[in-house]
Amino acid sequence: MTSSLLYALAGTLLCGIGLFGMLWLSHLLRKLLAFNIMGSGVFLVLVGLPQNQGGPDPVPQALVLTGIVVAIAATALAVVLIRRYYHLSGLTTLDEEPAFREGGPE
Repeated sequence: MTSSLLYALAGTLLCGIGLFGMLWLSHLLRKLLAFNIMGSGVFLVLVGLPQNQGGPDPVPQALVLTGIVVAIAATALAVVLIRRYYHLSGLTTLDEEPAFREGGPE
């Protein structure tokens, strides 16, 4: 078993764990964490699988670096949105119907 195949298998395992967390968990921050774990698995697969004549392919590595930057920005935006949702509804899940306050959004 080569190291690139080991990275791809670890990435597949992380994708599965993240998908399980996205479907099973109801807390919004835990869903966000599961989504980030799934994204890390995709990055590992992208780094582990492509080989260019025995060496690593630079194009997927550049895509992974760009994806990491985008994932950090998207995570920051999601945390802000979850925080705002909590302040408006008082809930950390999407299971129940939110009971907004009478004053409306602040």
